[in-house]
Amino acid sequence: MGIIEKTFGDRIRVRVCGLCYDKNSILLVKHTMNDRPFYAPPGGAVEFGESLLETLKREFKEEVCLEIEPGKLLFTTEYIRPPLHAIELFFSLESWQGIPEKGADPEIDSFDLIEEVAFYSPSDIKQIPLEQLHHVFHNCNNPRDLLGLSGYVQPPSHINK
Repeated sequence: MGIIEKTFGDRIRVRVCGLCYDKNSILLVKHTMNDRPFYAPPGGAVEFGESLLETLKREFKEEVCLEIEPGKLLFTTEYIRPPLHAIELFFSLESWQGIPEKGADPEIDSFDLIEEVAFYSPSDIKQIPLEQLHHVFHNCNNPRDLLGLSGYVQPPSHINK
């Protein structure tokens, strides 16, 4: 069992994620999880007593060193692969300030999950193997397509096994 499963396993995590764009490119965080890369929009777990919007602002500051103004809630999805279970709420951003740079992910003490932070174009994303990419990208041709999603977005069948 890897550090992710040990730290977050056997409980439901509620996470917020933000979709940050620069023209046609989307900001992604390249995590190293169990010695494998994983690309996902910035975000993280809601802490007890913290609102969803406060969480989103904190996560952007921690992970990518940006000050943001959250937009609207777009869609919800989930990841279920025991022992992991995460419910994820995706938000648009009204605005962002700063230059994205690698921050830290303090959810796991003394373990640096974040390898890189960058804007990825549609062609960049197509070069990433699907198993290394957050499942919300598995069925879209352009990262801006995510802005049109709403409600509950069913993960692809190969995700929740």
